[in-house]
Amino acid sequence: MLYNLNPEDVLYLDIETVPQYSAYGKMPELLRKFWDKKSESFRGEESPDEVYGRAGIYAEFGRIICISAGVITQKRGERGYRVKSFYGEDERKLILSFNDMLDRFVSYPGRCLCAHNGQEFDYPFIARRTLINGLRLPNILNMAGLKPWEMKEKLLDTMQLWKFGDYRSYTSLGLMCTVFNIPTPKDDIDGSQVARVYYEEGDLERIARYCEKDTLAVANLLLRFRGEPIIEMGNVEIV
Repeated sequence: MLYNLNPEDVLYLDIETVPQYSAYGKMPELLRKFWDKKSESFRGEESPDEVYGRAGIYAEFGRIICISAGVITQKRGERGYRVKSFYGEDERKLILSFNDMLDRFVSYPGRCLCAHNGQEFDYPFIARRTLINGLRLPNILNMAGLKPWEMKEKLLDTMQLWKFGDYRSYTSLGLMCTVFNIPTPKDDIDGSQVARVYYEEGDLERIARYCEKDTLAVANLLLRFRGEPIIEMGNVEIV
């Protein structure tokens, strides 16, 4: 499948999420009770308040603040990369804008998505927050009735491709970049710092730049899987 794929027909994406509220105590009482119950499975001796920072990885308790999406381009025989970010305080607005673009992109035959750990995180998170915001699912994420192999053809996942049938381990994008000698996108902040940068610094631009670098890392990882040269940062265009 990797060698039949045209890398220029792929939309490479990444999302950044945060807890819906800046602090545990600001959650509505009913939602707080559900978080208390949800966190029982992983917090051990810690309190629900102490693990509230993890709420951003659950679509029921978190929200999207940035979606970055990029495509590989060709100009005079040289590959480049064009990336755009949808971000802001209004989650509904950014999801609507992204989903409209996504429907246009996949309207051409052979188009698909690619993300790292996308099948377990990015794709379902976008779909769930789309519905929570009262929006229509984009066609490619409307997965009801699709066979598993049909989903994998449209929703590529570099982590799943790397597993080769091994279901026992998680391999981070940072580790994959290291072993494949891809310049790491983790040169500023990492995922664990996104909520702090958002709620304490309000620096959405910084978060968007970080997210964009992750999409380039995903694109370069797919190119490495195919034995092809990577795209350097100097050939990246932000639109």
